[in-house]
Amino acid sequence: MDLTDKSAQVRQGEELDLRVVEGYLKDTIPGLSGDLVVEQFPSGYSNLTYLIKVGETDLVLRRPPFGRKAKTAHDMGREYRILSALNPVFPCCPRPLVYTEEESVMGCPFYVMERFKGIILRKNLPKGLTLSPDQMRTLCENLLDVQFQLHSIDYKAIGLDGFGKPEGYVKRQVLGWSERYRAAWTPDAPTFEKAMQWLQENMPNDFDRPGIIHNDYKFDNVVLDPDDPLKIIGVLDWEMATIGDPLMDLGSSLGYWVQADDPDDFQAARMLPTNLPGALTRAEMVRRYADKAGISIDNFDFYLCFGLFRLAVIAQQIYYRFYHGQTKDERFKMLIFAIHILDSAANRTMAQSSL
Repeated sequence: MDLTDKSAQVRQGEELDLRVVEGYLKDTIPGLSGDLVVEQFPSGYSNLTYLIKVGETDLVLRRPPFGRKAKTAHDMGREYRILSALNPVFPCCPRPLVYTEEESVMGCPFYVMERFKGIILRKNLPKGLTLSPDQMRTLCENLLDVQFQLHSIDYKAIGLDGFGKPEGYVKRQVLGWSERYRAAWTPDAPTFEKAMQWLQENMPNDFDRPGIIHNDYKFDNVVLDPDDPLKIIGVLDWEMATIGDPLMDLGSSLGYWVQADDPDDFQAARMLPTNLPGALTRAEMVRRYADKAGISIDNFDFYLCFGLFRLAVIAQQIYYRFYHGQTKDERFKMLIFAIHILDSAANRTMAQSSL
């Protein structure tokens, strides 16, 4: 049974000019021959991802979304740069092939990379795949270990010094995401003022070992080996990667982590299979990270609350586009419910915190 992630027909309003794209790719990527076929990967809420088939070759094209864009988001050149630096030293990073800012091709910057063909986990396991509790535990451990491996890379040695500003990272993130939320707020959304104030009052010092952080690391952004689904062979969606505080990255990842004993409202917002028997809890993920890093993490409530809030900001920025009629993607309509659920989860985290 083929469990690999599937593409679908391109969504209305997100079509590409096939003639122009085909001409550009064949002129710039050596060895391409045959007819061009374009499909779209239907998941994801930010940058648009297309499967480009040229004869027997499969490529992946990434471009910004249509409609309103956050000021610093969707930087294709930045995403291409980190892929170029990481691919030689981090096997899970896809190989980038071409990047252009020439607007005559698509009206925006975009890049093309190799395709990792494998299994991507979403809300529920794909039909035909079952994982025992022991296997699920191992997969969670592997997910955490790959993230720690990324954080441990010497970013200066691979030419990424200056790619981010690790000094003052925590403060900039708290203030920056607060500003973004207020800018994207709609009247049907919670204000999040309590959480923003709490985060400002409880900011820890920056971690003394900054590293490369993905900033959206989770199950549906990793690719599993179709022959060994416990093995991670690829990490996708590098648009928010930077140099910063690894604990902030872990908090952002665990903002998505809905475990089996979470309240019903949080269960309703689950997007990943993190509630399966055997899956590590958030606390177990934090302990494993602390053990691998040789540190103590006794203030993780801050990082988790930040992760929940940051996820709400991302959802609100996307929902803003739907609310104002800038996208027709009906998936975005439901994000307002997720934003309210994340507000409740952040409030629970603050209420239970010892900070």
